[in-house]
Parts: sequence; structure tokens; C-alpha cells
Amino acid sequence: MRLTEEQEELRSAVRSVLTRHQSADAWGPLAEQIGAVGLAVPEEHGGAGGGARDVHVLMEELGRSLSPLPCLGSAVLTVGALTASGDKETCGRLLPGLAEGTSVGTLAWAERGSWDPVAMRAGAEPLPGGGWLVSGVKEHVLDWPGIDVLIVAARTAAGVSLFEVAPDAPGVRREPVVAMDGTRALARWVLEGAEARLLGGDGDGGRVLDHVRDLACTALAAEQVGAAGRCLELTVGYARDRVQFGRPIGSFQAVKHRLADAYVLVESARSVALGAAFAADEDPGALPRAAAVAKSVCSEAFSAVAGEMIQLHGGIGVTWEHDAHRYFKRAHGAGELFGPPAHHRARLAAGLGLAAR
Repeated sequence: MRLTEEQEELRSAVRSVLTRHQSADAWGPLAEQIGAVGLAVPEEHGGAGGGARDVHVLMEELGRSLSPLPCLGSAVLTVGALTASGDKETCGRLLPGLAEGTSVGTLAWAERGSWDPVAMRAGAEPLPGGGWLVSGVKEHVLDWPGIDVLIVAARTAAGVSLFEVAPDAPGVRREPVVAMDGTRALARWVLEGAEARLLGGDGDGGRVLDHVRDLACTALAAEQVGAAGRCLELTVGYARDRVQFGRPIGSFQAVKHRLADAYVLVESARSVALGAAFAADEDPGALPRAAAVAKSVCSEAFSAVAGEMIQLHGGIGVTWEHDAHRYFKRAHGAGELFGPPAHHRARLAAGLGLAAR
């Protein structure tokens, strides 16, 4: 599994933009100069028509810099839900803006800490003259100050369905959430009889969400690998420069062993994440299994390497003079996003016909 020359050039371009522009300032250059936010949008709707491997490159670089940009929520979740829905009219109307970065979308999906459609309680009722009314509470929604496209999952008589809801419509309330990870904005959306438009087929939302979950886990795994790799890079640099007892601490065998173990974790996670991206592009039938493995392995690898970063920096803890705690918090938050590793191992076991352990 190797990335193409064009994908490596994409990596260099994204890293250059993220290095030159801080935080939200990078959104415009990523969208306008590189077209990175439209990588997964079909060419017919103004995107690059790329695949999961292109998104992998983008997300790995975003993770490396702990970028707060809404690519996961907008360029992965929202774009993935729209394209998988098969709703041509809505795709033609919304995807061009998402591809250009002139609009930002999010998918309101989770309830009570679960991304499983079976646990969904939000409901939608049809209106006599057409349209729907959606009511429910959505948590852990990937947020951004200006959400333009809001896709909401709710249950109808036919099953789980997806709806397009205007973010500023009557009966819609957005509540920002203070999360441990300050580099990823989350919100809680409350809908009380909000007018909505059905996206795709009534009752087809479960199928769409299953696919979007796998795409999301694949993209998040790439982000985790990028962040874990940066943790290791910073820690190796510190071990090379920090002198104790007259010699760099990296020369001590105990430190070498821990760095070597962290390296193995990062490279193993990178292989698994890239494998999921290849599955998404070349063998969609294998994607659910590959995505579950990637989310589980990469979550645990990132958490372990971020913890080692703190320990090998001398137990640096929380200090705004160093980014170690930011990576540690991102590792914790990303590990729970879309379900913790244990959830995906259980999903993998069920798919293989095995009892979860």
C-alpha cells in the first residue's frame, strides 16, 4: 500500500498551508488554493472526485497540526451522507458550496453518547401538505461558528431517515459544548418541531449512516495517526536535546526502548489506517471490517503515544507553554468519537460471528 506521487504532493501542499496559516485562517487557502475540502465531492458537483486515500492524506496532516478546521464534519460526514443518499436534487444544490468551502456542513447523528441508529429516539412526522417536522436532541455534533448545512438523523414510521434542516429555522437551537479537547468544537442541537426536508428515501437512513460511520472512522484513524506521529516526532527531538547526568536522555536504554515501542505503535497504526482507506476505494465490501479495526487500533495507539509524550517530557502535565496536553486531550476525545475502541471490536466480532470479549 503506497500513496501516489500526486497524493504526496497533496500532503506537502496541505502541510505548507497549515504551517503558514493558523487555526481558522487556513480554511480559505485549503479550499481555494488546493481544493482540499472538496476532495470527496464528485467532479460533477465541483469537487475533485477523489477517494478515501486523498482524504487520508488531508486528515493525517490536519491531525499532525491539531487543526480545528471542520473537515471531518463537513468534508467527510456531510459530503458522505449527501452522496450516499442518492438524492440528486439536494446533492446538486448543496455539494458545490461544500466543495468550494463557501458553506460548512455537519451531521447531527449521535444521541446519549451513542452513534448506533438502533438507539435513536429523535422522531420525524410528515406534514399533510408535504415536508416533515423533526423533534429530538442530538449530541456530540461536530461544530463550527457558521454551520450552513445541517443534516439530521431521525426515526420515521419507515425507519431511520435523514433530513435537511435549516440551521436557523424556528424550533432549532444550537448549544455549544465545553469539551475536554479544546481543539475540536462540539455542539448539542435541540429540535422542537423543526421543519425539514427528507433526504433520500424514507427509512434509508440506517444504510447511509452505516456507510458514513465507516468513512468517518477511516478518516478519523488517519487524523489520529498524524497526531500520534507528531507526538513521537516532538518527543524524539526532546530526548535528543534534553541533557541529564551529562548526556542526552535519549541515549539511555530505558528511554530508547520506550521510543522504539512508540514508533512501532505509530507505524502499525499508519498501516491499519491506510488499509482502511484502500478498502474504501478498492473493496467497499471489506470497508466495515477495515474501518472497525482502524478506529480501534489507531485510537489506542494515539492514546498510548500521547501518554508517553507527557511522561518522556518529564511528566510535563498541563502547561500552555507546551502542546503535550493538547495532543493528550485530542487523543481522549477522538478515542470516544464515533464509539470507543471496545464498541468497534464488538462490531468486528459480530461481523465475524464471534463472541465479543
